[in-house]
Amino acid sequence: MRLLILGGTADGRLMAEHLHARMNSGGFNRDAIVYSVAGLVRVPQVPCEVISGGFTQYGGLTQYIRAHSIDALLDMTHPYAQRMSQTAKDAAAETGIACWRFHRPAWEAAEGDNWHECVDWPQLLSQLQDKKSILFTAGQMEKEVLRLLVSMSANSDKSYVLRTAIAPQYALPPNMQWIKAIGPFSEHSETELMRKFEIDVLVSKNSGGDSTSAKLTVARNLGIPVYMLSRPDPVFVDHVFSDFDLCEDFVINSFSDAQATPVESVQSRIESSCAKRGSV
Repeated sequence: MRLLILGGTADGRLMAEHLHARMNSGGFNRDAIVYSVAGLVRVPQVPCEVISGGFTQYGGLTQYIRAHSIDALLDMTHPYAQRMSQTAKDAAAETGIACWRFHRPAWEAAEGDNWHECVDWPQLLSQLQDKKSILFTAGQMEKEVLRLLVSMSANSDKSYVLRTAIAPQYALPPNMQWIKAIGPFSEHSETELMRKFEIDVLVSKNSGGDSTSAKLTVARNLGIPVYMLSRPDPVFVDHVFSDFDLCEDFVINSFSDAQATPVESVQSRIESSCAKRGSV
């Protein structure tokens, strides 16, 4: 059995490390795990085969699955990477393999937080008219969003700070400063950043996880409101997990079943195992 992990997140890298270690000790094939990453930021250091740069180079994900004898997909992409998750679901359906998803839990507001959840960029930006210094930590800015920001800041003294891991795809407004930075971030560094630029509002996606959560704590401590882009609807696949350890155990159990069971009955054994653990 071979598993393709669609990664690009800290959770994905950690899962690849854990599964590789357990499979080595459990006597599974050394090439049982393949880790995929877009490669826009950096190629991860994981102890298994790594595919960097996407699947176009192989003729698409479906073609890669068939050519490399992949038996299951584990989607551990970012919660907002809806297009990739849908592609994974479609490719798994077309090739007849299992598709699983780890969907890490969203952040939840704590006492003292001043959060405003918005369904899209136009709604969010419409609520920032009276803000002066805005920190954007929501990934790449689309051309239309940048156009709205330009119109918002016409004849005003607004200033914008954009922090991303890779360079912006489009030209930024004159009053927007770009900062390149890769998490995890500490509360100390986030405090320095917000004080340096006199930030009066933080814009974020509800990514979940620990790598970038310090900004939320600092915003709470400094009394800065947070405008949060809502998560897209999840893409439902064979099994969806929100617990990391449960997901890891499920994959290991699936490999054990596949090793001891004829191929045609693997899926039924997986479904039975999952039902017993209550992970669906």
